[in-house]
Amino acid sequence: MAVADPSHPPVGRFITFEGGEGAGKSTQVKRLAERLRRSGLTVVVTREPGGSAGAEVVRHVILSGAAEALGPEAEAMLFAAARADHVDETIRPALEAGQWVISDRFADSTRVYQGVTGRVPAALIDELERVALDGVAPDLTILLDLPAEVGLKRAAVRRGSADADRFEKEDVAMHAARRDAFLAIARSEPRRFAVVDASHDPDMVAEDVWHAVSARLGLR
Repeated sequence: MAVADPSHPPVGRFITFEGGEGAGKSTQVKRLAERLRRSGLTVVVTREPGGSAGAEVVRHVILSGAAEALGPEAEAMLFAAARADHVDETIRPALEAGQWVISDRFADSTRVYQGVTGRVPAALIDELERVALDGVAPDLTILLDLPAEVGLKRAAVRRGSADADRFEKEDVAMHAARRDAFLAIARSEPRRFAVVDASHDPDMVAEDVWHAVSARLGLR
């Protein structure tokens, strides 16, 4: 088992999970957090949109579809507002306390969902990101990758009789474009990203995730 080094003071690390609908992000976030805790680390698990009191209010507005009529630029601004609160209230304090933070989605999702497929200008996305993050950036981003049609089927099974949310309801072509966009970002930032094949069973995916985290972030 990998363990934290007791001879050094705790150093906070920030890990984000990205990927399309149904990729298994929530499952893998939970599994990784449990394994890191068994290694003696203090772990904060969070999500986007959401992760703080103010951001959770915005989450309901976005995922309900109430903001869709305002257009992708306004939606990107709402995400940025939620993210700023999330960073200030949850992520930064935990990192400064030497804790590890794992977030189910972060800024890359805005780059893809609103930037690429929503066609919000890159300059606006970059400026919103600069203001919202205020210097906070992931140490490692795990991209759980699988074909869009597989992810959508998984998402449908997961929600059962509940209605699809704002993003799940879109067609497979849109989700395929988002997969391509995530992979393009990963190729452009190989030092930050680890791409994991999410089409395997959850146990195998969890092992691949653990290998990436332990290798990249110096656990032993």
